[in-house]
Amino acid sequence: MNPAPSSAADTLHDMIGIGFGPSNIALAIALDEHARQQGALDVLFLDKQADYRWHGNTLVSQSELQISFLKDLVSLRDPTSPYSFVNYLHKQGRLVDFINLGTFYPCRMEYNDYLRWVAAHFADRCRYGEQAIAVEPQVNAGQVEHLRVVSLDAQGRQQVRRTRSVVVSAGGTPKFPQPFAHLRDEPRVFHHSHYLERMAQQPCVQGKPMRIAIIGGGQSAAEAFIDLNDGFTSVQVDMILRGSSLKPADDSPFVNDIFSPAFTDLIFGQESAERERFIREYHNTNYSVVDLALIERIYGILYRQKVSGQHRHAVRCLCAVDAATASAQGIDLSLRDTATGATETRRYDAVILATGYERQAHRQLLESVEPYLNEYQVGRDYRIQAAPGFNAAVYMQGFCQASHGLSDTLLSVLPIRAEEIAASLYAFIGRQGLPATSVGTEALLAS
Repeated sequence: MNPAPSSAADTLHDMIGIGFGPSNIALAIALDEHARQQGALDVLFLDKQADYRWHGNTLVSQSELQISFLKDLVSLRDPTSPYSFVNYLHKQGRLVDFINLGTFYPCRMEYNDYLRWVAAHFADRCRYGEQAIAVEPQVNAGQVEHLRVVSLDAQGRQQVRRTRSVVVSAGGTPKFPQPFAHLRDEPRVFHHSHYLERMAQQPCVQGKPMRIAIIGGGQSAAEAFIDLNDGFTSVQVDMILRGSSLKPADDSPFVNDIFSPAFTDLIFGQESAERERFIREYHNTNYSVVDLALIERIYGILYRQKVSGQHRHAVRCLCAVDAATASAQGIDLSLRDTATGATETRRYDAVILATGYERQAHRQLLESVEPYLNEYQVGRDYRIQAAPGFNAAVYMQGFCQASHGLSDTLLSVLPIRAEEIAASLYAFIGRQGLPATSVGTEALLAS
């Protein structure tokens, strides 16, 4: 690491956003709207990617968005916004074609393009290729006056910037289950978040036979199974899951009400135990579940294998991985039947971990200011409650499921949450007696 800080530390920003995914893009739009009435804040976003991509390594051709396009970055707050998905389609000349599809669910490849299109309008406020590694307090006479955000660029050079507030939207961290924890650097074992990049390096790309295990029974595992079946005829796949079957996601209309902004108010108003009960009750709307149409496709593939007698793939239910060992010959998985206790060892050429994400990145980023924070308890406006004398503001997006409900890690309430945080930021700046820096806002959607 190059310890030389940048002269950027001489500037005091009103806000620095860590991450520039959908959450902070939605926030950039909301801040832009406030700026027209109240003056613009000095804001900057940092993103570790070299350019904008949303789950870029998982965008297989069969992958579709699982919520309506109307839950885009703005429409729940302002359906007339020029940043809507509908306006994106219009600008791309595909509005009529999309209507003819007769669906509310665009493919993720297109939604990624929509997000790139919106992000491009805020490129002057984002520094790509910079990974934030720490948020530090700037203390004067026992008071935290400001925050320092430390980041590394692609060359490992350190940047230090000062800010009055931080919005942490760093996203989830790929989860490696305990049996695979020692294989993080093994190229034949990789998380689904790196699927396209790692599969491009596998021998099956040249048509060589491979046995691949997919660990997990959720949407990502199912999409990988279909992609391997359709795209790599030399591959034999085992999907390995602890559950008794692939289970469908409950996306029925009444249940989907839990992803409404009003439900966020309901959840936040409950005691901790009742919040946990709600999350357990609706766990099957988002976790370890698969779209029904995808389940039916997989079942059809397995049934046709029975008809033909050619058993290429398998879905191994009630199967736990007790250990994983890498050798020159392959990856050996010690498997246990959770119903009978029977064990066996199977060898694979590659293992894909479709095992979800952890939401702990905020704790590492905020470690230096943690003593001032009230155990990461957040207010309704997503601002972390802090001790007296902490005169900065820290907000979190995507780390508040326990207090704000299941929608916090999803796309469902982005426009409303962004507005709530934007309004809180302007109020915070106003309470400090600081006017918004009146710089002109860019013209909307010139291209």
